[in-house]
Amino acid sequence: MFQSHSRQFSRPLRQIHPCRRVLHRYRNFPPSLLLGPPVTRDLDYCIHTDPVKSYRKMSSVSSTQKTINIAVIGVGLVGSEFIDQLLAFPSPSPFRIVSLCSSKRSLFSNTGLVFSPSGWKSDLSDSSSSSPVDIPSLTKGLASLVQPGQKVVLVDNTSSDDVAQLYPAFLRAGIEVITPNKKAYSGELTLYEDILAASLEAGARFLNEATVGAGLPVMSTLKDLVATGDRVVKVEGVFSGTMSYIFNNFSTGEASGPSFSSVVSVAREKGYTEPHPADDLNGADVARKLTILSRAIPSLRASLPHGFKSVQTTSLVPSALEGIAGGDEFIRRLPEFDAHFAELREGAAKEGKVLRFVGVVDVASGLIKADLEKYPNSHPFATSLGGSDNIIMFHTERYGARPLIVQGAGAGAAVTAMGVMSDLLKLV
Repeated sequence: MFQSHSRQFSRPLRQIHPCRRVLHRYRNFPPSLLLGPPVTRDLDYCIHTDPVKSYRKMSSVSSTQKTINIAVIGVGLVGSEFIDQLLAFPSPSPFRIVSLCSSKRSLFSNTGLVFSPSGWKSDLSDSSSSSPVDIPSLTKGLASLVQPGQKVVLVDNTSSDDVAQLYPAFLRAGIEVITPNKKAYSGELTLYEDILAASLEAGARFLNEATVGAGLPVMSTLKDLVATGDRVVKVEGVFSGTMSYIFNNFSTGEASGPSFSSVVSVAREKGYTEPHPADDLNGADVARKLTILSRAIPSLRASLPHGFKSVQTTSLVPSALEGIAGGDEFIRRLPEFDAHFAELREGAAKEGKVLRFVGVVDVASGLIKADLEKYPNSHPFATSLGGSDNIIMFHTERYGARPLIVQGAGAGAAVTAMGVMSDLLKLV
């Protein structure tokens, strides 16, 4: 759900997002806006619920259709879904897949890949038609395709640090970068600044909508607020689908309820957690998302020199369980600490509140934290969430009385791939 409490946005904003071509003149804005190089775009909003209609509308304005050559690295759940969405795009399509890379094999054709009747997965796994992965050669091959009227885009659907470290090289070669990979934008500030510099030098853009909230319009909303001159006061929200599910079920406003360990165990069985639940309960994922958001706000861009490690983060992993390597053993031991979490729930209930694991970016104070907080039973974080939804509130000068709220599924292959696809459509 994408809500606005301002009359000027009485229409459902969700209708605008996937195919919106924002019209702003970014020439005088700092590179920290994550908008890539300075560009000027037409005052043109494609307000359609159907992205195909929007694309056709955009194409009709241009006298010549651009060709966008796409290389996809990572063909797991999100990567496979993205490729399927890309192949399903109707003709005439500006998109041409020139490369696919798994962790072991790759396909490349500078004129565009043509898949056999058995499909791209079969072609990629076939050693007679594919070759070992060679990223330097791929970069050289993609760079040779960069020319006027023919964009080249690298779509990184991995969670690899190694690939993220190569973003500056791709950008300097004129290759645009789109990714749901949080590593490059939430790591060391030096890498992030190198990405900014490379983008400005070569005029290649990098887009990262899907790094926060999957397909939800979180990053684009924040960038637009900043670019149009609004003053962001605070961003707060439930950014983790895992934490959302756990506390929506554990803390409902009542003093009693299911044990914390049982809720975590069910979440793991349903696939909401990582194989080792500590990887979610330690708060690192939320800290990474807060880092990405804060770097889109000019005054906070350099506030986290070591990225997510600089975020004030409260881990929910009991200290006695921090050294446990296996997820099964962690789940077996977690009931030992149910009394502690039950006490927290009871204390919140006595105050008429619920527990939620939230992320906060307070611009005025410079505080950036991921923590377990208490919210009144009437608060949107208590009343609006269901399942594993994300909810993000933007408190700004324009949205002063009531914040702008973005809510919906913040995880899953289909919606994450949609976020990647929406970034790709911005390059058309």
